[in-house]
Amino acid sequence: MEIRGKVHEIGATQQVTESFKKRDLIVAYAENPQFVEYIRFEATQDRVNIFDNLNVGDEVEVSFNLRGRPWTNKEGVTSYFNSLVAWRVTKMANTAQAAPAPGYADMPPVDISSSGADDDDLPF
Repeated sequence: MEIRGKVHEIGATQQVTESFKKRDLIVAYAENPQFVEYIRFEATQDRVNIFDNLNVGDEVEVSFNLRGRPWTNKEGVTSYFNSLVAWRVTKMANTAQAAPAPGYADMPPVDISSSGADDDDLPF
């Protein structure tokens, strides 16, 4: 899965156990600009360094896997947790500084009015 957004926060690497480490990345996702969502991604083990070259405010595309797991507490009640595990983060090019690609808006207008000659053989 992939999502595009703006880096809101970059967490420090956490050594959870002797053999397990993780790091969080918070991305502001604005599918609807009136309601910005703050999405937490995590990177684990040797992937914690994929957040190293990021800065707050960078536009990024995060590639991630959705993970889910159950957890049962002491009373026997089971809860379910979801994790968004990032495996690649790509900085997006700053489109404001890039020259716009030529498109239909850049083309000069074409005069399609009749030339006065009715010698074409089009059926319409």
